[in-house]
Amino acid sequence: MSEVLRGEREVLDLLGIGFGPANLALAIAVSEHNDTVGESERVRASFLERQETFGWHRGMLIDDATMQVSFLKDLVTLRNPTSSFSFLSYLHEQGRLVDFVNHKTLFPLRVEFHDYFRWAADRVADLVSYGVEVVSVRPVVEGGELVRFDVSTRDGTVHSARNLVVATGLTPSLPSGVGASEHVWHSSDLLHNVDGVENPSRFVVIGAGQSAAETAAMLHDRFAEAEVCAVFSRYGYSPSDDSPFANRVFDPAAVDEFHGATQAVRDQLLAYHANTNYSVVDLDLIEDLYRRHYRETVLGRQRLRLFNTSRVVEVVETGDGARVTVESLTTGQRTVLDADVAVCATGYRPSDVTALFGEDATMFRRDEAGRPLVARDYRMLTDSGGAAAVYVQGGATEHSHGITSSLLSNNAIRSQEILDSVLRRAADRATDGDEVLGVGDVVALETAVGAGSAATA
Repeated sequence: MSEVLRGEREVLDLLGIGFGPANLALAIAVSEHNDTVGESERVRASFLERQETFGWHRGMLIDDATMQVSFLKDLVTLRNPTSSFSFLSYLHEQGRLVDFVNHKTLFPLRVEFHDYFRWAADRVADLVSYGVEVVSVRPVVEGGELVRFDVSTRDGTVHSARNLVVATGLTPSLPSGVGASEHVWHSSDLLHNVDGVENPSRFVVIGAGQSAAETAAMLHDRFAEAEVCAVFSRYGYSPSDDSPFANRVFDPAAVDEFHGATQAVRDQLLAYHANTNYSVVDLDLIEDLYRRHYRETVLGRQRLRLFNTSRVVEVVETGDGARVTVESLTTGQRTVLDADVAVCATGYRPSDVTALFGEDATMFRRDEAGRPLVARDYRMLTDSGGAAAVYVQGGATEHSHGITSSLLSNNAIRSQEILDSVLRRAADRATDGDEVLGVGDVVALETAVGAGSAATA
């Protein structure tokens, strides 16, 4: 792609905000694309990450926790099975490929998959700047057309790019009226905080999903003298539906079907298949927790206490602990639990991807519920024409692209769809005369995007 300068500042083809697994997969796709084309056809890309190093849910990297997604749904394999960035390539380089094969599992340890991500991130380190916090984005309009975005960071640096890809992740969600404190944690901070706990007598774990069950099991193992009180509204933990037909909701083709449906149908599909991801637990872990609970019932010392069909009505930081009031949904009876720590494994909510735009966020079109309208190629739709575009990855597209939006399953395919869109739109601009490119460059770009690129709305 042609080099564009404005004064002394380069205008990039693509700038990623956030560098978790989603934008890491995109960085790899860009890197592999650039390795196969000439200098004039390379995508000039950069990524900005607030963390000092690569990290993905580090607070929940419990030693024995496993992935809930097949290793084949790594950063590249579904897009390019021959890529050297695959999980199998990582295992080969680490000298563990044969051992992993002998393990006969599709689901690696979570800590191992995190190390795979770190390994891949190190290989594209030239594309990412860590310890850089984006504080604002300003759309630049020239001649009535949106031509680029100026991205300001905390240190006063300004980066310019024609295309932004925002992947700022999810925000931990706490129960209404509850704030994080020394003795009230979100599960995402579990491993960051747990080493500071000494001689506890009781924990309260709030939530019914995988993180809640993992937290309860981990605390029960680690603190052999402490009670672990699990509070949830159901009779018991519900198993996740990972059966073959249900798993089709995570297929790349399902994104096409979901995006092409009416919003009413989309909402129905999300409700139908919530049990593939939300407030559900792996069956093996459910059975393990039940065995513990039953064993303690037999032995007459109940350390794992289950407050099922119950809700938390109050959580109060007391200075040396947390006081949790639990109400039975069936009887209305209330129980006050004084705990050393209350852990809220209460999920996440999508970040507001338009917040960085300030008053300019009005440029984005929204549906009746106020959610951004997002094209099939993950572009946020605007009321302005022009060469510049904002793409979004993550939970902010769940309403438009389906349940896989904030998960790992579709990372590899989605990264290629976004890259294809960037390349195709560059080729279209060249055809329309908006950008000065040679004939060879246009041909190369059209070849790169190919006939199978993602459709746009």
